[in-house]
Amino acid sequence: MTHAAMDFTGQVAIITGAGGGLGRLYALELAKRGVAVVVNDLGGAVDGSGSSATAAEAVVAEIEAAGGKAMANAADVTDELGVNAMVSETLTAYGRVDILINNAGILRDKSFAKMEMDNWNKVVNVHLTGAAICTKAVWNVMKEQGYGRIVMTTSPSGIYGNFGQANYGAAKAGLWGMMNTLGLEGMKNNIHINCIAPSAGTRMTETIMDAGTLKVLAPENITPAVVFLCSKPAPNRKVLVAAAGTFTMAEMVETTGIHLPEGERTAEAIAANWANISDMSGAQPVNSAMEGVAKLVKAMANA
Repeated sequence: MTHAAMDFTGQVAIITGAGGGLGRLYALELAKRGVAVVVNDLGGAVDGSGSSATAAEAVVAEIEAAGGKAMANAADVTDELGVNAMVSETLTAYGRVDILINNAGILRDKSFAKMEMDNWNKVVNVHLTGAAICTKAVWNVMKEQGYGRIVMTTSPSGIYGNFGQANYGAAKAGLWGMMNTLGLEGMKNNIHINCIAPSAGTRMTETIMDAGTLKVLAPENITPAVVFLCSKPAPNRKVLVAAAGTFTMAEMVETTGIHLPEGERTAEAIAANWANISDMSGAQPVNSAMEGVAKLVKAMANA
């Protein structure tokens, strides 16, 4: 079945971590669709050590060879001055920023008992703070032009947990929380923010997956989901999970629960009513913290 092509005419995208893996594929596909792409990559190792502009420049060469428009940038996403300079250079070259894909990341996996805090800080800084720095740098640009599409890269490790990835999982869960708040703040200016939760065979996962799994989890399978989240019809504040051609949506929900009257609000009463409190049959998403509070107040009024 064929579908109408999405329109990216005149758009400009900044993609972090685009020198290889998933980011490179996003850059190539968006460029093929006419987007001018800023290929950002520090060019370091999987653990974040080292730097080189070579990776970003190679992707730009690929895009230009295919007739597309692109420029390379090697700013560290945790360097606020460097990121601000990247956005300024983008505006000078192309005049606007329509799309930001926060894709840059590193891994420093260890069980929590053995994890040094330096490895905690570095992973959280790159994934969570780095995404915040990049988003902040384009925020007012998108507000003023009345349009923006931002993609955060969360992970099943952040949604569900994964042994040995407390630092990575915490950062990835944090991106979900940041998306929820910024999606509310950007809505009136047509800035939509979503998360992609990919499972793919890349440089970051090749050491923990066997060859068969890597083949099934080809990174090319993630690209359509991210292009959709970059498009004009993209939703807002959603988590799109993608792997091996399967696409699902993850959502935080809250149970109906129970209201305990005054005088009965004890730990023992919660234990005794745990089956009802944790009953997922009537669980619903909550769209904001204030809506959550209103739900609790309503439960009290109806008790």
